[in-house]
Amino acid sequence: MRNRREAASTGGSAGGTTLISSDTTIKGDITFTGQLDVEGSVVGSIQAEAKDSVLRVVAGGRVSGEIKVPHATINGNVDGDIHTSERLELAEGAAVDGDVYYNLIEMAVGAKVNGGLRHTSAVADDLAAKREAKVADTLPSG
Repeated sequence: MRNRREAASTGGSAGGTTLISSDTTIKGDITFTGQLDVEGSVVGSIQAEAKDSVLRVVAGGRVSGEIKVPHATINGNVDGDIHTSERLELAEGAAVDGDVYYNLIEMAVGAKVNGGLRHTSAVADDLAAKREAKVADTLPSG
């Protein structure tokens, strides 16, 4: 039941699962498909190649670098910006030092973000562009 719920909440992922165990530190950038579970430490950026890929940073896990993935569940520490194109879940143990760019977000009581939250989507970007154009049209030219 737990795996079914997690797959449904994060969109599921085709492909294998890569595990960075709790006593492991990876130094360097990671590009992955499928699911990546971080129980240890990653010093470097993490990027997904497929749009159904899922990143999970579990309690005790740490990422020091930028994250660019479609789906992410964070319950550990992230020191860097997070970009999710689909869904981001910040669990109660999440601690993020950086800006968060998301399409859909779920944030539990106890999650911490030391940075800005920015909603990004094609619709939001279009609305922002229209708003800026409207302001530019109303400014007096001189």
